[in-house]
Amino acid sequence: MNGKRAAGRKAVEEVKDGMTIGLGTGSTVYYFLEALAEKVADGFHMTGVATSQKTIDLAHQWNIPMQPLNAVKTIDITIDGADEVDASLNGIKGGGGALLYEKLVAKASKRRIWIVDNSKKVEQLGAFPLPVEVVPFGWKQIETYLEEKGAQPQLRRGDDNEPYITDAKHYILDLHLPSITDPHALADELDHLTGVVEHGLFLNMTDKVIIGYPDGQTETLAK
Repeated sequence: MNGKRAAGRKAVEEVKDGMTIGLGTGSTVYYFLEALAEKVADGFHMTGVATSQKTIDLAHQWNIPMQPLNAVKTIDITIDGADEVDASLNGIKGGGGALLYEKLVAKASKRRIWIVDNSKKVEQLGAFPLPVEVVPFGWKQIETYLEEKGAQPQLRRGDDNEPYITDAKHYILDLHLPSITDPHALADELDHLTGVVEHGLFLNMTDKVIIGYPDGQTETLAK
């Protein structure tokens, strides 16, 4: 069993019958969805709210009942992945391009749990490129501003070498920072930068992190 599968399957213990569950995006969440689909097939009742079209497609394939975010009043729990997580349970998300929808679903949730393999646990955030979702109109001006700040932004591109387009029809600039010494200050700056829709700093936004290891063991970090 790999670490991602260990974490994903462990997270199923957190869900209860009748819940509305936020369903994250990514390779670790795949294993959670796989295990959740097995429970649904055995008669488990739940409603899923997805953070990406990829997750919607997978949920439909596995017969997991779904509703759009606008159709639910609240979400009981969201299970999602992360690209990096530090000891304070702050993280970087958005490597899969779903950061805007992931943050919207997280904000609507009573509880939030991240599932990661042990390679995602870091002392300090920043080694993983920080995604910044921007409007296509004027993205070059945002890129220039971030370049001048030394953030080394790079426009994310798809397999066809055209700009990567998020589900919300935006672009992503990935910031290549050696480390993020003050994530709260950086988040505040990005929050106030015109043309930035969202960024991948998820600060004080999870209650628990389940870490999976290659031997199948898991570790849980909680506030």
